[in-house]
Amino acid sequence: MEKNDIVTVTAESIGTQGEGIARTEGVTLFIPYLLPGERARVKVLKVKGSVGYGKIEEIETPAEERVRPRCSVFQRCGGCQLQHLRYREQLKFKTELVRDTLKKIAGITAPVSPCERSEKEYAYRNKLQLPVGKQGEENAVGFFAERSHRIVPTDECPIHPDWSKQLISALKNFMEKCGLDGYNEQTKRGHVRHIVVRELRRKYIITLVVCVQELKGIDYFVHLLDEIFPEYSLWLNFNDRDTNVIFGEKFTLVKGCGVYDCTDAGISFEAGPNTFVQVNDGVRTKLYEKVLELVEEGPVVDCYSGGGLLTAMLAKKCGRAYGIEVIPEASACANALAERNALMDKMTNVCGKVEQELSAILAREQIKTVVLDPPRAGVERSVLKALMKSAPKRIVMVSCNPATLARDVGILTGTLVETEKGELKKSENPHTMYEIQLIQPYDMFPQTRHVESVVCLTRKESNI
Repeated sequence: MEKNDIVTVTAESIGTQGEGIARTEGVTLFIPYLLPGERARVKVLKVKGSVGYGKIEEIETPAEERVRPRCSVFQRCGGCQLQHLRYREQLKFKTELVRDTLKKIAGITAPVSPCERSEKEYAYRNKLQLPVGKQGEENAVGFFAERSHRIVPTDECPIHPDWSKQLISALKNFMEKCGLDGYNEQTKRGHVRHIVVRELRRKYIITLVVCVQELKGIDYFVHLLDEIFPEYSLWLNFNDRDTNVIFGEKFTLVKGCGVYDCTDAGISFEAGPNTFVQVNDGVRTKLYEKVLELVEEGPVVDCYSGGGLLTAMLAKKCGRAYGIEVIPEASACANALAERNALMDKMTNVCGKVEQELSAILAREQIKTVVLDPPRAGVERSVLKALMKSAPKRIVMVSCNPATLARDVGILTGTLVETEKGELKKSENPHTMYEIQLIQPYDMFPQTRHVESVVCLTRKESNI
């Protein structure tokens, strides 16, 4: 088999990226958007040894679970991978993804609960984040293609609410009427780089990221936004750096109060243009309720605690909670949240790296539960070692990355051990200090390959 060959294959399974997997002529082919059981003519794009990659030329026998995607740029935009798959099968795929990843990476065979569904299959995102660029002579507003910074222009996105379509139209109108250019990454020139919108219960925080100190025609944009949003704040953010980071340091309020009061699970907080909130309100509520259900009364530590929303919930239930967060602005928000909710005597926020701060808390407090909600890279090895040394009764893990989740759970349960060279290998005789009580996936991101998971580990009584 060689590049550019046309082969006819039948997909046997679905891979971790949502692609179909087929085997032919001794080669395992990965083919995006091909579903298990489908027979198709495929063009070979690359072959290396016994692994190859291809693209669909023609589907000869479609699967019963194939549905028509709602998005006009599906397969070109890099945002969604599963719009062609019936939703119940998406949930099954994500359940199997978590289970198979735990087994493959960490040798863990444990029951995985069915993936908790999102009540909204589409229009679920409360945050819209669009790059704005210049492609040739035309401005482009849309989403990046998979693994690139090439913008795929679009007029709407079905996983966002209807207001997103009106906003995109207004932004294009504004830029055209006022002679503004999108940012060109090659020339490093232009006026507008991104637009970011957060919806907070029918209130909107809109941030236009610009590369110039003064943006002409902003009053016209305000006029257009007035026609769309009943209550909103408009910020300008200045970012002229050569970076992939969306926001610069300088925010200027153009209209509105800038921040809004919000309430979640009885906790009151302020949200501004740079506040992190999970993008799916309904699934976030389910996930946090599960975490609160799993923790016990008594002191708890919330690692990677961000703005402190979950820490505050834990403080209310458990009587005492510590939040550890490395970003000073987020930690300051957590302090304000504690004061706002009269939790100063129950909630302590520590600004620093988890790997540096956790051991001190564990040494001076009788911590019953540690909650871990790390970024995609997972938990630092030193943090896992500190947990195994102090052995809290319960560890609740929240993860958006099945691969790093499997690695971290493997270390804590002893199915993975560290060699003298610092590498991890599967253990034939796990120490089993902790056992798995629960593995629960949540579909925070319908139509995509991504999945959020909650795992609860409890210490074996023989290890007390």
